[in-house]
Amino acid sequence: MLPIAFHSLYQHPLPEGHRFPMQKYELLPQQLLHEGTAVATDFFEPEIADLKHILAVHEKEYVEQLLNLTLNPKAARKIGFPLSAALIERELRIANGTILGALKSFETGVSFNIAGGTHHAYSNRGEAFCMLNDQAIAANYLLSNQLAKKILIVDLDVHQGNGTAEIFQNNQSVFTFSMHGKSNYPFKKEISDLDIALKDGTTDADFLNQLTATLPKLIEQQKPDFIFYLAGVDILASDKLGKLACTMEGCKKRDQFVLEICKKREIPVQVSMGGGYSPDIKTIIEAHATTFRVARTVFS
Repeated sequence: MLPIAFHSLYQHPLPEGHRFPMQKYELLPQQLLHEGTAVATDFFEPEIADLKHILAVHEKEYVEQLLNLTLNPKAARKIGFPLSAALIERELRIANGTILGALKSFETGVSFNIAGGTHHAYSNRGEAFCMLNDQAIAANYLLSNQLAKKILIVDLDVHQGNGTAEIFQNNQSVFTFSMHGKSNYPFKKEISDLDIALKDGTTDADFLNQLTATLPKLIEQQKPDFIFYLAGVDILASDKLGKLACTMEGCKKRDQFVLEICKKREIPVQVSMGGGYSPDIKTIIEAHATTFRVARTVFS
């Protein structure tokens, strides 16, 4: 079984201009089913998250403004989406999908959220298409329910997980590791527990050398009993918002290394998909689908 959070609201019509990058949320499940990487019973549709789990991470005033659609225009512009009740419901379901996926990972070793990876959401504000930080909410849920004692967040999206860093800046139970483009958004970085800033044009070899030299040591030092992995595919050379020079094969090797080390050390892992903005939607779907293929092989 490969538990995958998906829900019908991914197909909710989006404003023109945001439609293209969001198409992947409805096309990716279709591709996984078509090629046999996943079967229908692998997918589950989460309900709306209990607000107490959201409020344990995000400030009450901010959450209420989202729910009531009363966020001030400047704050809404930083998010990038016109706010709507359907959009907020989607965010609440995404957050719950990551919580439920994390719980399933204790049984299956790995789980996925077709969406998620909303790592630019701070405790009190949203940015860059991120409103509620799904992996932060799920990490806090595991800690609060004593299902984990030490959590490692491995963020390999091309953009720094600035919101995640802020949320856990004073939490010794969560170690935040972000490997990202140095000159890319966010231009004012937060301080993660470990940040590796990559220069423009970083290739597969350089990326993988950094990762393989770092992650095993981190796991040995921190001894996490749960890992959240943000598997953004915007590290590809083709990505419009990237600046790195990784290939599809390099992206695959990245995922394989992370998932194999989780499997070998018997650390449950939840994977959220994060960014991917190549001009051709087929490239985005292929890159994301490869992450699922690798997981199917590693955890078979």
